[in-house]
Amino acid sequence: MEIRLLRPNDAEIYKELRLEGLKKNPEAFGSSYEEEAGRPPEVYGERFLAENSFHYGAFEDGKLIGVVSLVRDTGLKMKHRSNIYAMYVTESARKNGVGKNLVSKAVEKARSWDGVEQIHLAVMSENMPAKKLYASFGFEIYGKERHALKIDGKYYDEYLMVLFL
Repeated sequence: MEIRLLRPNDAEIYKELRLEGLKKNPEAFGSSYEEEAGRPPEVYGERFLAENSFHYGAFEDGKLIGVVSLVRDTGLKMKHRSNIYAMYVTESARKNGVGKNLVSKAVEKARSWDGVEQIHLAVMSENMPAKKLYASFGFEIYGKERHALKIDGKYYDEYLMVLFL
């Protein structure tokens, strides 16, 4: 397995994996499949070049099997914070350390940013494997957002987690 930063020429395969995640686990993301399906891949490629964000991909035999994004807040009062977004590992690659390696890269990068003191993320309250993974890095739950998402009339709660560096 190779973990590396995604580049603009990875935008098409990133979009494919993102759409897979949005379709198979819609409750795990704030975005919807319908919103993302029409988005041109170049939008992701541009995000991969942003100075305040890093997007990592896990590759197995040249195939993208997992992703995570780390974004640093840029506001004067918030630049001590960063956020993990868009974490997804394809079903066939789960329980093989892919997620752990991706989160490790994101945490390592956040630690390298001068002035970053904490990493935030949100995880579905029912997603026990993800909560366990984040807790293994020292993330702690600091809040619960009831009814954070509503999909087809069903509500989903999110736990808000933080890692103080």
